[in-house]
Amino acid sequence: MTESSRKILSNYEVRKTYKQKSAFIDYVTEYAKEKGYSAKVEKGASKSRNIVLGNPETAKVVYTAHYDTCPRLPFPNFITPKNIFIYVLYQIALTIFLLGIPMLIAIGVGELLRAFTTPDDVARIIQVWTEYIGILVILYLMMMGPANPHTANDNTSGVTTLVNIMDNLPENLRDSTAFIFFDLEEVGLVGSSSYAKAHKAAMKDKLLINFDCVSDGKTILFAMKKGADKYLEELKFSFPTTEEFTTEFLSKGVIYPSDQARFPLGVGVAALKKTKRGLLYMNRIHTAKDTVFEEENIDYLTDGAIKLAEVMSNK
Repeated sequence: MTESSRKILSNYEVRKTYKQKSAFIDYVTEYAKEKGYSAKVEKGASKSRNIVLGNPETAKVVYTAHYDTCPRLPFPNFITPKNIFIYVLYQIALTIFLLGIPMLIAIGVGELLRAFTTPDDVARIIQVWTEYIGILVILYLMMMGPANPHTANDNTSGVTTLVNIMDNLPENLRDSTAFIFFDLEEVGLVGSSSYAKAHKAAMKDKLLINFDCVSDGKTILFAMKKGADKYLEELKFSFPTTEEFTTEFLSKGVIYPSDQARFPLGVGVAALKKTKRGLLYMNRIHTAKDTVFEEENIDYLTDGAIKLAEVMSNK
């Protein structure tokens, strides 16, 4: 891993407030310019700011990662990309649990008021408003709450992967390769949606590789949009299975919720762990336990991305 990547991990790990994002934007754009890349910031919906390095409209391949930081939550975002049933069941259970907290509090408030001889209709109104306000608070904390203090995997790993690729990419491949750091992924893919809408024609046939949570696990999943299938052989060649890493390329029966979903030829890349029974999963993210940062993952993906850039430049 390069010194610039280490600096991001140590100095810019939290990127949530406007000031924190601005500091990161300044660092990345200045560093990119020193390396000879053009750099600009494109504004989008909800005041999102995407960092665009190089020219994605003329590039043969675009590498992306989201740089915004998620709120800290008491439970991890547990993802099982190849087992959609478990993934959906967990999301539903977590939502019911979190939203159930204000409901239980509201019931307790209502019963307490009635115990003090508050008229039933008044107690009911207060109970309903307590529940409503509580749900709004929970939803706000889930979307806009205090920043998670540790983001090694989600998504400092993706950010440093892009910087690592930039650092090592040969000069003759820079015109055919571009990079985008997306904003506001954590609140609903806002930055990538804005970019996809503004550049719909240019991105229609563009191979886009999105690195999101790539430093905690030795199975590297490539979750492909159906259109990206035409580059399957190039991807397999560039990112082969090794003694340390197993790679899987799937366009069916897989779910990975990230920015690549907004692009016709999007490929989401994630590092996963595997149970003894073969279940691929991701945990720790969105909690203070998101501290695993395996440099070997970043180096492996960097080498593969450069190899893919070379392959694509000849097309």
